[in-house]
Amino acid sequence: MIYNFNLGIGWASSGVEYAQIYRARMFRNIGVDTKFVFTDMFPSENMEHMTKNIGFLDSEVIWLYTFFTDFKTAPVTYTLSDLEKTFTDLNYTKTREGKICRYVFGGSNNFYTAYMVNDHDDFVHRVEMVSNGFLIRKDYFTYGRVYSEYYAPLDNKAHLYHRRFFNENGSVAYEEIIDDDRVMYKFKDKILCSKEEFVGYMVSQLHLTKDDVVLIDRSTEIGQSILMNCKPARVGTVVHADHFSEKDTNDDYILWNNFYEYEFNMHKHIDFYICSTRAQSDLMVQQFEKYYGVTPCVYTIPVGSLPELKYPKENRKPFSLITASRLASEKHVDWICKAVIQARSEVPELSLDIYGEGGEREKLETIIRENNASDYIHLMGQHDLSEVYQNYEAYIAGSTSEGFGLTLMEAVGGGLPIIGFDVRYGNPTFIRNGENGYLISLPEEDKDKIEALRKGIVDLFKQDLEKCHSVSYEVAKDFLTCNVQEKWREAVC
Repeated sequence: MIYNFNLGIGWASSGVEYAQIYRARMFRNIGVDTKFVFTDMFPSENMEHMTKNIGFLDSEVIWLYTFFTDFKTAPVTYTLSDLEKTFTDLNYTKTREGKICRYVFGGSNNFYTAYMVNDHDDFVHRVEMVSNGFLIRKDYFTYGRVYSEYYAPLDNKAHLYHRRFFNENGSVAYEEIIDDDRVMYKFKDKILCSKEEFVGYMVSQLHLTKDDVVLIDRSTEIGQSILMNCKPARVGTVVHADHFSEKDTNDDYILWNNFYEYEFNMHKHIDFYICSTRAQSDLMVQQFEKYYGVTPCVYTIPVGSLPELKYPKENRKPFSLITASRLASEKHVDWICKAVIQARSEVPELSLDIYGEGGEREKLETIIRENNASDYIHLMGQHDLSEVYQNYEAYIAGSTSEGFGLTLMEAVGGGLPIIGFDVRYGNPTFIRNGENGYLISLPEEDKDKIEALRKGIVDLFKQDLEKCHSVSYEVAKDFLTCNVQEKWREAVC
């Protein structure tokens, strides 16, 4: 069994969760049993809805807080009718507006507020109970009551002081006692005095063997607990971002990324590390040898994969560029727009389609409008791009750092040459400079960065693009799902 440890998940998941779901699919394909463990508390949502939304199977998910109960990971199916059957006072009024249903009982300011999963079904995620105007309890449900929170008034606020976690039959599995930032967990036969001890106890109860593997995706506040309790299983750390600060590193000292510092310092207890690019793997090995005097085992396994190479069904649109990303400042799509506007004087048929949404959309709209560029620069919004890349002639990226770059991988999977800056780690992974695009040196000034992108665009469209497409397809073969699966098999089997 492979256990993958993470903290939280949301409706707008990060790259870590997307990396995990890619991995889950790999493991399913090669027949490896796996579990994804989440250790954060999720009071505002049923975690299952978010894990299912991104693609996890319920059978693959473990939530720390239900691990010690017999509740399974499941969607909310508890209904208002189920709730009403528990009322001892049948003298109430009921009103509902959207996702909120209110039950008002006789007496002095006594009511229940039920929060539904959505505004059209009767499935109840949680119920808040108010007595004499004070919040006293919240109950949380999936197909039964999973846990309850207990509150008392303190400084004119509702103060959470206790949680009880239940089994399916309603019996108490364990309790959590809360005193501001301090917590204690009470079981029938033991008391645990911190969240760290709680996580460690959970890991110990997995009863891991030498045939099991533990993969740590996030270690903040749980890394030590995992390492102290996971042997004899093999332990790996997945590196999802740049792992050190270059400006704070010299010949005598390296400043690691604080999200990985603990596992790097504990290298004697880590069996292997996983990076998504060869460039990062090689650099990490060199740094471990230099600063620790050890050579770690580092596997290079792409964070994603390509089910197949995508070829155009018709001719590619001539002189067309595509870019795809969140419309965020660090993606520098504004530089791309300005470079395309300037390049039009030499490539009159040039066009750019921008896929994605984000906070920079209004800024980009202004650039396009003020430069009368709406005929050839288009904001396309959010789309499934699986059948899109191969319709264009080239891809362009403005980011100055990319740990891997799923869109870069998808671009070469559609045969696109790429224009991008020569920065760690994504661009050098997919661009063979001069053969399927350009790795551009990163100037200091923004205007020089825009000029460098402009020149890259003009130079690319002077090339034999058919040859560039062939090279990109060759690069993409390493990222085919069948090849990535074998890399995972080598690392964990």
